[in-house]
Amino acid sequence: MANDGDSPSARASSAAVASPPYTQSSSTSSDAQDAASCSSNSTPQPPKRRLRIAMCCDFFYPRLGGVEMHIWSLSQCLLRQGHKVIIITHAVNDAAPSKKLPRQRSGVRWMTNGLKVYYMPMAVMVDNVTYPTFLANFALFRTILLRERIEIVHGHQATSALMHECLVQAKAMGFLRTVYTDHSLFGFADAASVHLNKIMKFSLSTVDHAISVSHTCKENLVLRASISPDIVSTIPNAVDATKFTPPTAAELLLQPGRTPSGAKQTINVVIISRLVYRKGIDLVGRAIQIVCSQCDHVNFIIGGDGPKRLLLEEMREKHRLHDRVLLYGAVPHSKVREVLCQGHIFLNSSLTESFCIAILEAAACGLFVVSTCVGGVPEVLPPDMIKFAKEITPEALAEAVLEAIPLVAQVNRAEFHARVADMYNWHAVAARTEKVYAKVMDLPEPSLLHRLQLYHGLGPIAGILACLIVAVLQLYLCVLDLWKPADEIEAALEWEPRRREQTTTDEGGDEAAPLAME
Repeated sequence: MANDGDSPSARASSAAVASPPYTQSSSTSSDAQDAASCSSNSTPQPPKRRLRIAMCCDFFYPRLGGVEMHIWSLSQCLLRQGHKVIIITHAVNDAAPSKKLPRQRSGVRWMTNGLKVYYMPMAVMVDNVTYPTFLANFALFRTILLRERIEIVHGHQATSALMHECLVQAKAMGFLRTVYTDHSLFGFADAASVHLNKIMKFSLSTVDHAISVSHTCKENLVLRASISPDIVSTIPNAVDATKFTPPTAAELLLQPGRTPSGAKQTINVVIISRLVYRKGIDLVGRAIQIVCSQCDHVNFIIGGDGPKRLLLEEMREKHRLHDRVLLYGAVPHSKVREVLCQGHIFLNSSLTESFCIAILEAAACGLFVVSTCVGGVPEVLPPDMIKFAKEITPEALAEAVLEAIPLVAQVNRAEFHARVADMYNWHAVAARTEKVYAKVMDLPEPSLLHRLQLYHGLGPIAGILACLIVAVLQLYLCVLDLWKPADEIEAALEWEPRRREQTTTDEGGDEAAPLAME
């Protein structure tokens, strides 16, 4: 399947795209320079065209993860650029992953910088994913979009049933533009992937544009969803470098296992990951044994929780490595930097990964990275900041760690941080995404007949079923238009933050007022 470099048309369609950031073209560099002007310390410039965007996904706060942080960070940057952004997700009514996070989240909530979040009353099926119905929530979804005067519906993550519904329903309404961002790699042979890929073909048949977080992810998406590579752009993830800084001199003194002056330096290898099979924890268990048997000055610090934690605890108990393998358990996102700053090497053992923000966060803290060479990981960091295992085996992973140990002395933490901050920032991601939005807004509105033809192309059975679903949606939309016409739906209030003028108090001091909503 073709990629960005296969044809001039593919390259032209991906103007908002870049090759790996450490080999940026001049056009991409100018994009980053333009985006840097909207940093948190500068006054945001008004956009050429103010857009109204709805981010749709099952995965959002109070759940925390890569997709959730991507949606949050991108939304905040778009808000600072002057666009209107809302988020549509499902209500949360179960136990939160942390005691500090709310157990319930429903209704309409306002978050930082006027980010409005709709927590829709939808039943959760499994793994924080809602039941797919394509019809039950259409009335509520339509009302939200009309109240907020939304122009673009932006869905995230293939495993989100809510995202698939929103893309199909948005196209049924006719005047909306749709964009999809793919965050993960999926296979083609197992039963779960086969079913998911068929749903992807359905919901993305009429999508206006798609975004992938790496070139590998793009190729995977094009093959799975059977869409043209001309409408797929590659926009990488980013990291907030201000939150992931190298350790200070005082923090270096507190590193666990620090040896006295003159002794052999203790090397701490940090692993922060969900302890599940996909993250290669089975490889880690054996690799730790090999490294510890060959180097008595290497310790391991592991943060994260999951079903594979028992395997690590058994390994530590069996080989008596309690003083060399530290298990922190689940680490809140606010504490990730503290754990990273305790190490010298970051180990990523994922079996499949489309991008891996974790290695960016580690490199921003000044850690040398050792990783399996899978998915889009080779696109993330330049060769002098990362070392790859030659094979996906415990022995190869241990060998890569041992080869990286002598390189630790050459690492300049401040330089690593500066390079990551220059290569990856959310303002550049937002600037490239704005180009995608501008492109889809100029596209013509497809007719119902054309959309039915695209849906029918799914196959002899799936195509007919897809056309039936869309036909029912269109009939339901006609009923909703008669029952509650669009012009009778009241527009929602706009968030306009402003500072009230300072008033003089009786004591002669200044009374500062909080941000107000007009």
